[in-house]
Amino acid sequence: MESREFAGRIAELILSKKGYDIHILDLRELSSVADYFIICTADANIQVKAIADEVDDKLRDIGIKCKFKEGYKTLNWVLLDYFDVVVHVFQKDAREFYNLEKLWGDAPMEIINDELEDDN
Repeated sequence: MESREFAGRIAELILSKKGYDIHILDLRELSSVADYFIICTADANIQVKAIADEVDDKLRDIGIKCKFKEGYKTLNWVLLDYFDVVVHVFQKDAREFYNLEKLWGDAPMEIINDELEDDN
């Protein structure tokens, strides 16, 4: 699966657990760390865990294992590293504090919206 397609699939999994403010940052021209960062917000630590678990479980079901996980102790910011795509699941305050979008401000960014919310 191509890394952009993979990032899109992860965004769908995040939406399925009501993650929001999803941004996909294209880092291919800026860094060798990853091709894409996916950044999303959750309202509480239990939702951060639910989103991270959903991504990890569903990808594991299709044979894709996470290379590295971090943040499960505090659940303010959980990072899931899938080599070419790195997922950042934040509680709102932590996301505002770390502001990865500003740090990677030169990266082209796609904002993913929940179509169901847009229809209301």
